[in-house]
Amino acid sequence: MYLNVKTVISLAERFKRHFLKDKELKKLLSQIQQKTRMNVQELFNANPKVEVAESKTATIFLINNKPLFAEKERMIFPTLGSYEVTKFLPQVIVNMGAIPHVCNGADIMAPGIVNIKGNFKKDDLVVVVDEQHQKPFAIGISLHDCDALKDLNHGKILRNIHFVGDDLWCLLKKLQV
Repeated sequence: MYLNVKTVISLAERFKRHFLKDKELKKLLSQIQQKTRMNVQELFNANPKVEVAESKTATIFLINNKPLFAEKERMIFPTLGSYEVTKFLPQVIVNMGAIPHVCNGADIMAPGIVNIKGNFKKDDLVVVVDEQHQKPFAIGISLHDCDALKDLNHGKILRNIHFVGDDLWCLLKKLQV
């Protein structure tokens, strides 16, 4: 008997799923608002339905049936599948040569940065976008304030926490099937 790829993936990674209760939901929305500095009441409807999909890799929060946030290593951040959220975050635009390195897990380095949109402080969430198509392909944590970047021409700028092709990306694809 032969197993197809979908069967192997589903056997390797299973989700425990449940809906959040009101108290847990309020706590999660507060954490999201604090980390992203977005008004969650405006972002989601008054009573969003939040389902949690837990796996060994990450915990994924499906808000109104969309996998918008994830938690890994006690850090909550938007997923790359959540354009509704990432469009509100500051952006670092990188040259096309940086993409293969970032999509292999490399941090974002100063020489690869072409432009910055929005303001951010150290430890803020930042979306990494390619210069040609302006599409998000990574989420990072800023290692510096955006004002300090003008003086930097080498070194790490963002710590890469989620990128196209990583384990979380594959789980998101599986949830959308």
